[in-house]
Amino acid sequence: MLANFLIGLREGLEAALVVSILVAYLVKTGRRDLLPALWAGVGIAALVSLGFGAALTFGPKGLSFEAQEAIGGTLSIVAVGLITWMIFWMGKTARHLKADLHHRLDDAVAAGKGAVVVMALLAVGREGLETALFLWAGAKATGASTSPLLGAVLGLAVAVALGWAVYRGAVRLDLRLFFAWTGVLLIVIAAGVLAYGVHDLQEAGIVPGLHTIAFDVSAQVPPSSWYATLLKGVFNFSPVTTWLEALAWLLFVVPVMTLFVRSVWFTPAPARAPAPVAAAA
Repeated sequence: MLANFLIGLREGLEAALVVSILVAYLVKTGRRDLLPALWAGVGIAALVSLGFGAALTFGPKGLSFEAQEAIGGTLSIVAVGLITWMIFWMGKTARHLKADLHHRLDDAVAAGKGAVVVMALLAVGREGLETALFLWAGAKATGASTSPLLGAVLGLAVAVALGWAVYRGAVRLDLRLFFAWTGVLLIVIAAGVLAYGVHDLQEAGIVPGLHTIAFDVSAQVPPSSWYATLLKGVFNFSPVTTWLEALAWLLFVVPVMTLFVRSVWFTPAPARAPAPVAAAA
């Protein structure tokens, strides 16, 4: 539940910030007549995202066990790839997001109301599709229950409230710091989803090594215990892990975390231009 809350919060806040920036810019520039077009694009994006989530949830139901596991494993790996790209992209561009959106909206306004609808659809729809895919993969990895959905809904609700507060000026957020910290946590969560995706592919018979166990701590961490549930829900920790799952987790976390910390946390400030030298008299 906690992992899905974090996913819903981060992705939902990103979408809420995009909408609030676009709405505020239209209001500030005296283009309120384009607000219905903007909200139409946002609404279509929300419906497409919900439909995509429903297709992921109910689409494979009639397939064989192996086919379901193959689809689940493949989409889990795709979700990890998308969320990793999003983490790096937002970590680097958070401080420039507002100016970029203003520029894109100016181009859309010049093209007409239809372009504004499409621009809002693409800006919000990307976040919605990523959220639906990663939430589905995370929920599948932690087991079928209402907890993942509840966590995601709570995260999205908090994100909407924060977005509204930012729009009204009641809250000021350091976006770069927020996305940097949540990026670190999401990398760990994504590693668990990746390991579970590998496990799905092993159960489907696509990848070998299902019975080659790296460790089995089910006696020390009983699957029915509260702390096992917590570890499963947050980090997708499995008491019985194969060597390939463990290797996938390590090969993802170590390089991705190192690169993310270096590129986002320790990015050197841009060099200043040298001061002009006064001409000799």
